[in-house]
Amino acid sequence: MIPDLKIVDRSIDLPGDEQTLPEAGAGGGVSTTDRTTHWFGDLPGFGLRSYAGGRRVYIVQTRMRGRLRTVTLGSASLITESEARKLARQVLLRAQTGGDPAEDRQAARSAPAFEAFLDDYWRRASPQWKPSTRRTHDVYRRGYLDGTFKGKTVAEITKPDVLAWFNQATDRGGPGGANRVYSILSAMFAKAEAWGHRPEGSNPCRGIRQNRRRKMERFLSIQELKQLGEALEEERAEYPEHTAAVLLILFTGCRSSEILGLRWSDIRGHRLHLRDSKTGPRTVWIGDEGRAVLDGIVRRRKLEWVFYNWSRGRPIGELKSYWARIRERAGFSTLRIHDLRHTYASHAAALSETLPMIGKLLGHAEVRSTARYTHLDDADVLRTADEVGARIAVLIDAKCSTRAASPP
Repeated sequence: MIPDLKIVDRSIDLPGDEQTLPEAGAGGGVSTTDRTTHWFGDLPGFGLRSYAGGRRVYIVQTRMRGRLRTVTLGSASLITESEARKLARQVLLRAQTGGDPAEDRQAARSAPAFEAFLDDYWRRASPQWKPSTRRTHDVYRRGYLDGTFKGKTVAEITKPDVLAWFNQATDRGGPGGANRVYSILSAMFAKAEAWGHRPEGSNPCRGIRQNRRRKMERFLSIQELKQLGEALEEERAEYPEHTAAVLLILFTGCRSSEILGLRWSDIRGHRLHLRDSKTGPRTVWIGDEGRAVLDGIVRRRKLEWVFYNWSRGRPIGELKSYWARIRERAGFSTLRIHDLRHTYASHAAALSETLPMIGKLLGHAEVRSTARYTHLDDADVLRTADEVGARIAVLIDAKCSTRAASPP
């Protein structure tokens, strides 16, 4: 099967007047009672077929496994000659390597329906996912994958099909949500190839441009940190555990889920042993300030959770409501709790910490993941520019002095 191309095989054994393939440079046309075919001489087998009713289609004709085939590429009213040429070259290349579109289509029809493949993929792949990943993927499956591509087997889905689905997902779930579920779908088609349900290299997600991600450049300046501190202090008496959780996020750069999931057995001195994080289990080093926050939490006997909601009798699952109060009190209308992670990384960068070191603190597997978190305040950049400029000026003056003192 040619990737991203709906192939229509109009004839298996062609009529006698078309049994001979046009030669390179021949050009010209072949006519029957109801159709005329104009062959393009610069690409053997590529032609434009016109029917008596006015319909015109681009075709390619070649031998496939000893039999002469004609493959319809598309209507001339829908695709340009240039696009048709590209498709024709794909078909010809496929034929030269022993492929046959008719047999590919037959194999595609015998592949499992997308719904059945989705169930099979989930059954075989999900045991390898982390629990948090499984929960997230289940949400995306229910919202965007169940009931999709009805009537198609997993091998019949093309790039236009995926593009239409992706546009709908973007309209429903926004750019970020569509990007995430797109990654799931792309991984599914990769497995479809590995399990023999699609030809190798036919992933219909390939080449589809994802939505542009919003740049994450929000972090708290020194003055804003003071405002946040005042807001937290005012809420501490009523919400001591929630306040402690936010402070620990700020002092460690951890994700809120990583902090809220802490158990007392995970804490050993100045280290937090996270059972689960985005990159798997990892150790987080905490400084004296973070350790002081933990020491200030009242520990109850036989209770394993560090952050517990006593009024509801269960661990604190999220900070959404509490954070809304803090944000309003501090005057930060758009600040997300995840921006505290950006703040931690940015102030580490302001202290001239290296990207590998900051990445280690944040638990990143790759340095490039760290780079988008390490924003600097304008004052920090200006100070560094002054320091670099002053150093260069000293070196220039030294060299100029050396030249002036040297004899001609």
